[in-house]
Amino acid sequence: MRPALQRFSAFDRVSVLSEALPYLQRFRGKTIVIKYGGAAMKDESLKARVVSDLVLLSCVGIQPVMVHGGGPEINTWLNKLGIEAQFKNGLRVTDAATMDVVEMVLGGRVNKSLVSLIQQAGGQAVGLCGKDSDIIRARQMVEKDIGFVGEVTSVDPSLLRTLVSDGYIPVVASVASNGKGQGLNVNADTAAGEIAASLRAEKLILMTDVPGVLRNKDDPSTKYTALTIRDCKELVDEGIIAGGMIPKVDCCIRSLSQGVSATHIIDGRQPHSLLMELLTDEGVGTMITG
Repeated sequence: MRPALQRFSAFDRVSVLSEALPYLQRFRGKTIVIKYGGAAMKDESLKARVVSDLVLLSCVGIQPVMVHGGGPEINTWLNKLGIEAQFKNGLRVTDAATMDVVEMVLGGRVNKSLVSLIQQAGGQAVGLCGKDSDIIRARQMVEKDIGFVGEVTSVDPSLLRTLVSDGYIPVVASVASNGKGQGLNVNADTAAGEIAASLRAEKLILMTDVPGVLRNKDDPSTKYTALTIRDCKELVDEGIIAGGMIPKVDCCIRSLSQGVSATHIIDGRQPHSLLMELLTDEGVGTMITG
């Protein structure tokens, strides 16, 4: 028996399974899109737990789709190649040389390492980027001096549906196509949200470096466990949802408006947060619904 399980009695372990059963039944055959990033992507032990959770979901008949970025890894390789990482208004300035690195790192190194980890954990994964089969189409943003940064304009989910129906876990890097052969760097949260909408996913889950939406950003105990779209808009007006949380909440709202049943913002730094949010009564993050 694994050491982690030895801390719990047989009754405790059976109780956990009993609590999870209704959720396993409810989500069986349903698609769940997970945006993976942040600290959970940099810490190898956390990465292994996320991957094992993903494989477990797949094994019990839930259909996960992973969408990922990889900002820190991009910065590492830019530094190795002597290219300065630059940002403007929170967006990565992506000139031609930087775009080459973005495609290489996201579509290559990061994507294939995740695929390999999933397969080592017993799952079947296929690594893709948004350019493959034109899954993600985008147009170059009009803001000056940021280069090949795109806004998602459409998603073609047909290839993803085929893979999911055949039991594969798609792992999608957030690089889009402009339809003319040029890759564009797109926000991974946005890409995940649009993919979730195109698949009519049951859930969109954003793994972040915060516990969820907090009333006081410095106090985790002030986390909202559940919010509606109306609640979110009021909290934005009050200045409670602010800064980097605004685009994440906007992404959730947009997905909900396009048919996703529920969205979640969870802390990827917490071990097994994905399973805890999906398969327990109390969850661990903030659920946003229509």
